[in-house]
Amino acid sequence: MTYQLNFSALWPYMPELLAGLWTTIELTVLATVGGVAIGICGAAIRCGNHKTLRAVWGVYVEAIRNTPFVVQLFFIVFGLPAIGLKMTAGEAALLAMLINLGAYSTEIIRAGIQVTPKGQWEAGRVLGLTRSQTFLRVVLPPSLKRIYPSLVSQCIIVMLGSSVVSQVSFEELTFAANLIQSRTFLSFEVYLVTTLFYLLLSVAMRQLLLLAGRRVFGSEN
Repeated sequence: MTYQLNFSALWPYMPELLAGLWTTIELTVLATVGGVAIGICGAAIRCGNHKTLRAVWGVYVEAIRNTPFVVQLFFIVFGLPAIGLKMTAGEAALLAMLINLGAYSTEIIRAGIQVTPKGQWEAGRVLGLTRSQTFLRVVLPPSLKRIYPSLVSQCIIVMLGSSVVSQVSFEELTFAANLIQSRTFLSFEVYLVTTLFYLLLSVAMRQLLLLAGRRVFGSEN
């Protein structure tokens, strides 16, 4: 029996698929900006002198890096309401992605900071800068430049992982694809188009972030 492709039957559902794609883009932008910001703060803590804060943040990082994203998501969606912390599916999805990217970006950025020559810290002191000012103005910029490609890759991994939030009925790209498939039973066509959307989104995201990196840090990235 020969399978007949029927992409034309998907056209009436294309607005739903595009709406899901746009939701995925919005979620990714918010998670990327917030997650990297958390990572910068976390790296500062992990490289700081406060032992208690370093230990607490280290536990958070290890807990996230050694557990599946889907379990983290389910804990937020189903576990937190048990202690009175309720949120919408969208809020839970964003929080899960923020927490996940925050942990991974903490370690990526910390790795860049750890190879920073001690002379840069000393130069900041000579210039009369506080430790915080030295970190933000002298140490952080070259550290970010050093690890930027790895950070971009991690952001893309988190974007692709956003497909998991369809499991909690958040209406992003994968949720829309599952819904359309259940209506049309065109599994091959639906998931092929969805795969192409994710591929295009990944390539576009990488190119945009690398372009931004070249603008900010120079031509090496």
